[in-house]
This record gives sequence, C-alpha cells and structure tokens, in this order.
Amino acid sequence: MDAGGGPLLPDSVLYEIFLYLDHVDVLSAGLVCRQWHAVARDEFLWKELFYRYYRISREVPRHPAAVSWYDEFQRLYDTIPCVEVQALKEHNDQVLHLSFSHSGCLFASCSKDCTVKIWSNELDISLQHSSNMRPYNWSYTQFSQFNSDDSLLLVSGVFVGPHNSSSGEIAVISMENFTLLSRVRNKPYDVFGCWLNETNLISGNLHRIGRITSCSVLWLNNAFQGIESENVNVVKRLFKIQNLNASTIRTVMVADCSRYDSPDLLLDYEEQLAASSTSTCPVFDLGSDSEEEEAKPKQMPEPALQEFPDDGGVTAEDGLQQFFDDIMEGRVRPAMTETELETKVAELFVRNRTKPPELNLLSTDSNSKTKYLIFTTGCLTYSPHQIGIKRILPHQMTTAGPVLGEERRSDEFFDSLDHVIDIHGHIIGMGLSPDHRYLYVNSRAWPRDCVISDPMQPPPIAEEIDLHVFDLKTMKEVKRALRAHRAYTPNEECFFIFLDVSRDFVASGAEDRHGYIWDRHYNICLAKLQHDNVVNSVAFSPVEQELLLTASDDTTIKVWRSPRTVRIQQARKPRPRKLLFSWLMNQRS
Repeated sequence: MDAGGGPLLPDSVLYEIFLYLDHVDVLSAGLVCRQWHAVARDEFLWKELFYRYYRISREVPRHPAAVSWYDEFQRLYDTIPCVEVQALKEHNDQVLHLSFSHSGCLFASCSKDCTVKIWSNELDISLQHSSNMRPYNWSYTQFSQFNSDDSLLLVSGVFVGPHNSSSGEIAVISMENFTLLSRVRNKPYDVFGCWLNETNLISGNLHRIGRITSCSVLWLNNAFQGIESENVNVVKRLFKIQNLNASTIRTVMVADCSRYDSPDLLLDYEEQLAASSTSTCPVFDLGSDSEEEEAKPKQMPEPALQEFPDDGGVTAEDGLQQFFDDIMEGRVRPAMTETELETKVAELFVRNRTKPPELNLLSTDSNSKTKYLIFTTGCLTYSPHQIGIKRILPHQMTTAGPVLGEERRSDEFFDSLDHVIDIHGHIIGMGLSPDHRYLYVNSRAWPRDCVISDPMQPPPIAEEIDLHVFDLKTMKEVKRALRAHRAYTPNEECFFIFLDVSRDFVASGAEDRHGYIWDRHYNICLAKLQHDNVVNSVAFSPVEQELLLTASDDTTIKVWRSPRTVRIQQARKPRPRKLLFSWLMNQRS
C-alpha cells in the first residue's frame, strides 16, 4: 500500500514500463522497482512514463480529475473492466443488444432467439425473467431501453406480417410484474424507438411517395395505450420529414439539453469549448482532407431545403410547371434518368411546403426542458450517412392535443431538420455520454472524393471503423476519430454495432470478435475483450463504470470487471479456517 492507502502497481508491471524510459537501463530499472514506494512519489518520472507508455501527445493535459500522474497511471491500469468474471449462456442464438436500468440493478438482453431477458445485477449475475415474443409474430428482438424511473421496459423487434413482409414493432413491459402493456408498430424496424419521458415513447412510420422518395413520420405514443380512457389521446404526430434518394430515418434517440452546462467530462481541452453560433442549418462534411477545411464547417442546407437558382420570386408551383414544360419541349440538358427526374420533382414539390428549421438551435436555454431528437438519415443514398437533429419543445412532449400535432399552415406539409451532420460514410452505431453533452458515432468511411450517381449503389465502405465525437452544445466535432475496431460486411449487409459511454470510457463492439475500450480524455485504446464471434453490443453499468457487459453472435453475454474490483471481491470471500480444514481431513482418514 502507498501512503495514500491505494494499492501500488506490481513490480513486474513497473519493471516492464520503466524500460520505456530512455535514461533508465535494465539494471537501474530493477533496482528502482525494489524501491517502488519511493518512485510512486516522483511526479516528473511518472509524467514522463505516462506520455511514453501510452504514446500520447504532450499537448494533451492530465485528466482534470486526476491529482497526480501516478494516480492517473494507476487509474488506466487498475480500473479498466478487462477481466472476464462470468459468461451468461441462457440465450440460444445471437445476442444483439444490452441495456442497463438507470439504477444499475437490472439489465436486459435482446437476441435472435426472439426473447428479451431481464437479469439481476448482483455479484453473481442471475436471470430474473424471460419473455418470448414469438407468439406476437416477432422474428427477433433487437433493442431495449428502460424508462427514466425503471418502471417500464421498451423492447423493439422485427415483426413478421402478412405474406412474410417484415416491419418493426415496439412492446412496453411492466417491470412490476413483467406484463405486456402495449404494442406499437414501428417502420422501418431499425428506427428502434426510444423513450421521450417516463410514459411516452417515440416510434416511426414510413410512407412511400415514389420509387426512391418517401416520407418518414415520427409518432409520440403513450405507453399505456390499452389502459387509458377512450377520451384521452394515446398517440400524436411529432414530425413529418421528406426522404430523398431512397434514404429513411432510422435509429432515433433523445438528448436532454438541460444537462449540457454540467458535463461529467469536458473533451475540448484545447479550445475550452469555444462556442460558435450559426443562424443556418449547417452540414459538417467529415470527408475533407485538410485540417483547415474540417475546422471550418461548410455552410450547406439540410436535405429537405436544397438550393435552387434565384427565379426572381417564382413560386414552387410555377417552378414545377416550368420544369415539366422544359422536359416536354426538350430544353432539359443533359437528359435525366428516371431516378434523377424523381428526385428533382420531389425537391421542387417540397420547396415551399416545408416548415423552416429552428434558427437558434445553438442558443438553447440550458435551464429549459428542451430536448433534441437525434437520428440517422441521408440525402444521397439509402445507406445512413447523415445525423439529423430536431428540437422537441416542451409542449410537444405529451400526447395531449390534436393527433396530427400542432397547427400548421397548409403549405407547411413537411418539417425541416434543425441541424445535419454529414459523416461521409455508413453510420453503424451511435451513443450519448451520460451527461448527454457528447454524441459518439461509429461509421465506416466512404472513399475520399467519391461520387454517388445512383442512390441504390452507395460507395464501398472501409473495413476500419471510425468513432467520431460531437459536442451537441456547439455542434462541432471535438476529437479526432477513435480507431482500432473493424467490420467486414458490405453496404447491403451492414448491421448496427452498439456502443456505450461512461464517465471516463467509451466502449464498442466490432466484427473482429472483440469489444474495445477507449479513454475519453486521452483518446487511447485501453483494452480488447475477446469473444468467439462478432460483438454486437456493449453496456457499462450506469453506477459502476468498472463493470462492462458484452454481447456476441457466439450467443454469450460476458461480464467484465476491473482488476481493482476483482481484487476487492476476492479479498471479501471468506477463507476456510485451518483448524476446520485439518479436522475435516482427519475425519476422512
């Protein structure tokens, strides 16, 4: 034990890492290791060791909560959940998703075996309940989320309808007695769904307008649809958004803006979160090659508000008629394909039929109850390559009022997005930090400078997964992409890989049979967690970040704890008394 009461690093570890110091040879390293209690107080030595061992730029400051470089080295060595302590094998098919309750006492797992299982998070994790969704014509369960007071569980799955058509469905399960309270259709199924507050959840629906043009409608649903009075609304339309070029809205989640000014960890240590305000709806293109271009966001409109030449006040109806006249008289050059023609007509139609975006998105009052609806979308192809953000105002957070939502003018047929972030690649995962300040995004990049001529033929995607980090207060990317994990499936087979964020760490699955853990402050990979197949999902305990779960196609859920936690738990286990052991041996003889 050191003077501060914490356990010191083992001699073998100290011996290994000291060899990274240029001015310490093997012999002196061994001598120092035998006097490691004195070394632990050499702050300069530990600072030098830290930067060299973890290969971190010296421009990166020490973690703001650390009191010494030795303590920081100890944190990264001793508190990473990288020791496998249990393997749960109750599922009999691929395990797709994991989610903890907010109290950390329970967690849920979803699987291709079409069950959602509820687990009790104790020292030895045990199965508490299992719900089979096949009687409701589900093909499998894919996602779950506890509401804010842990009284309800949202379960999302794939529903098999007539003629084997597949769509999505959301079920709400009571945690009091595990009864099914309500079911809500959800289309497409990879919208997943999410809670907006304790009793209301968000689902999606998709309406086809043309071959590659559609409309996504996001609905607010009361969780107690089968119980509420007939005189009370149980659904209300939130937003109606046009989709171009075969894109759709998927993967919805909600961020609480009121928590931004008290983050658990500030990531932009160089600029100290210098805010930049914009009055338009910018698109940030991460495909740029230069740092200057990345640092300066491109001012582009969001998908539903494409730029058009100035027609001198010509209305959308006149512009659409003029466009048709030009086609009939052969004045449109070069000749358009059927796909290009549909997209052009859809753009002209929506031009003056869309409600304008919120212009003051970045100036959200931190004390308000405003929330952001975040989802994946696109404007060039069907693969999700953009993140859309739409503000939800307090009066929209209840199903009270008109079923079709707030009153709007007849020409405001669609809602526009308040903000769009372009990832320049296929998005395969998203997760919020616990304080909802930062959005982490898994993506597989497109080739630089690629051109998409056919929305049904997206560019090839990289095997390396990039983990981007965005500050939702400033709408800026705040760190270089984290890398280490990989994926191999092509665009048409690409599936979601769930990630999770704790106070200090971020973890993700991968197709390379490993889970990965990074430090959020230093941007370094700290651990690889072995499975026998694809790792689909990871989940930190919300009350104990030294506990991590991983779910895999190998049908298992693995439980990982930190070396420090394992050591403490082993110390607490009762040891048999020597006298009792001797007596038992004598009795046997």
